Amino acid sequence: MSKLRKLTLAVCVGLAINTVTLTAEAATELTTTQVSQAQSFLDTYSKIAELSYSSSLQDAKKLQQAINTFAKNPTEKTLEAAKQAWRDSRESYGQSEIFRLSQGPIDAEEGWVEAKYGNKEGQINAWPLDENMIDYTIDAEGKKTSGNIIDSKGEFNPGGEDPKAVNVDTINEDIITELNENGGEANVASGYHAIEFLLWGQDQDYNNFIEDKITHGPMTAGQRPLTDFTTDKFAQRRLDYLKAATNKLVQDLEVIYSAWTPDGEYRQALMGKLTGDKSKENIATTDALRNIFIGMGMFIKSELANERIAVAVLTPSEEDEHSCFSDNTHRDIAQNYLGFENVLLGKFNNKKIGKAPIDVLNSQDKAEVEKMLQNINARIAKIDHLAKTTMHFDYQVHPENKAEAQNIVSLKNELRRLGDKMVTVAKNYGISLTTTDVTDSEENHDYEK
Repeated sequence: MSKLRKLTLAVCVGLAINTVTLTAEAATELTTTQVSQAQSFLDTYSKIAELSYSSSLQDAKKLQQAINTFAKNPTEKTLEAAKQAWRDSRESYGQSEIFRLSQGPIDAEEGWVEAKYGNKEGQINAWPLDENMIDYTIDAEGKKTSGNIIDSKGEFNPGGEDPKAVNVDTINEDIITELNENGGEANVASGYHAIEFLLWGQDQDYNNFIEDKITHGPMTAGQRPLTDFTTDKFAQRRLDYLKAATNKLVQDLEVIYSAWTPDGEYRQALMGKLTGDKSKENIATTDALRNIFIGMGMFIKSELANERIAVAVLTPSEEDEHSCFSDNTHRDIAQNYLGFENVLLGKFNNKKIGKAPIDVLNSQDKAEVEKMLQNINARIAKIDHLAKTTMHFDYQVHPENKAEAQNIVSLKNELRRLGDKMVTVAKNYGISLTTTDVTDSEENHDYEK
């Protein structure tokens, strides 16, 4: 399983403009023009990150309110409201994922950044998950599975590699944190997709894609019954789990958002503005640029194009689509790509925030990139329209739907080429990269075919 699979989403305005303090090392490596470009871009990048995580946090709090309302009065109406709040929260969080893979506060794996912010990505958006660990599913014989967190008491062993048993008599934020990825990456207990599974339940659309035995239709997602939260003997535990998971989601997003406020320690370090004892944490500008451009290229190429799109087509399996329980994958794709476009173009909510990578390209490279963006947007729009009208993403990847599957494959290929274009972008900032740098080292290159 790829390392990237550890996955697997009110706007502030009028931000003060920060000035980059370049280290002596960085200043010797960049020309005067490149120094100016770096100052402008890092300022834009930081503002977009703040806006993205501010929006994500506010929508997560709205989800929290909807879950609390549902828990107090579980009805079909409050359940649907909770589901819609989850969808809305994914819209904003999806745009923030472009800040992954850049040694930033969301997923840095070492150094002071990891120590301070805790590498929360795995707690917030881990994917894919083994839903059998959380609650029941329906097996091939039509029977409910058991031995999960919801129906267990006392010490619960999640299984996997070197698992640690956890007492699950009470379900709360600490217990969910302790269980998350305990015994392996698929042992996901927290975050958006754990909440998604609890709200929708298993998407019982296919037994498998070759022998189609349990089809409920191309527009049907998970169908968890309301009785799971009302009359079922484990109803209260499910409600407790939903509340704890959502509370934890808000808490984790608060940590990441704090890093990107104007006085946030990470943002200050990225801009080279920490002083005194903290000055040693300042990030050399060349390092900051290199990490960002590698992260942007790797996210769009290896994470979005490869892990979230190519795998689902090649399997093909609904278990390999990102939001498989809610059939919301088409929106994940659209918003993940929009986040990339936000940073590339220096915008947020269709408003120009500041100078951006697209602005430093020569006319030929700019025209080529803009053509790629146009083609990608058209393919994503087709996926989105079909998913909303006639055919969810898990049907679009079905081998019998050749035109739809080919559109998705073509999108994957174009996203990968766009990821490679970050090498050209980086060069304009005085940063030397290769296409290998913007490709996950553990990636299966068969997806190139």
